[in-house]
Amino acid sequence: MTDVFTPEKRSAVMRRVKGKDTSPELAVRRILRTAGIGYRLGGAGLPGRPDIVMKGRRTVVLVHGCFWHGHDCPRGARQPKANANYWVAKIDRNRARDLTNAQALQAAGWRVVTVWECAMKASDFPDRLLTAVRGQATAVSMSSTPV
Repeated sequence: MTDVFTPEKRSAVMRRVKGKDTSPELAVRRILRTAGIGYRLGGAGLPGRPDIVMKGRRTVVLVHGCFWHGHDCPRGARQPKANANYWVAKIDRNRARDLTNAQALQAAGWRVVTVWECAMKASDFPDRLLTAVRGQATAVSMSSTPV
């Protein structure tokens, strides 16, 4: 299957894909702010530059898009038809990088809360997020399926 866009148009489309301040990140930040939980953005100096850092709690929040980070939900498992080899390799590299970064953060004494885009659709998501951030949950990886 060939691309429906010219190379120039495809490049412009891909440039518009956000790397920070995405809708899921903004939603997570809104929940934390409403609950009165302080945080910083960017995580400069930490492995993988986490999206949200709560230094006093030694907790970081990683907000992952299901497609880009290769989640096992229907959206994350979707395989692109155009340039499939490239995308499979890219998503595999993203998953390996995410695992390496999470392990490095944990080794440095940080708790890692991973929020998947699909999990945010659940009505109990805000409560689950706050429980995980406050350290009251045994599983801190938030997914649409039980961990």
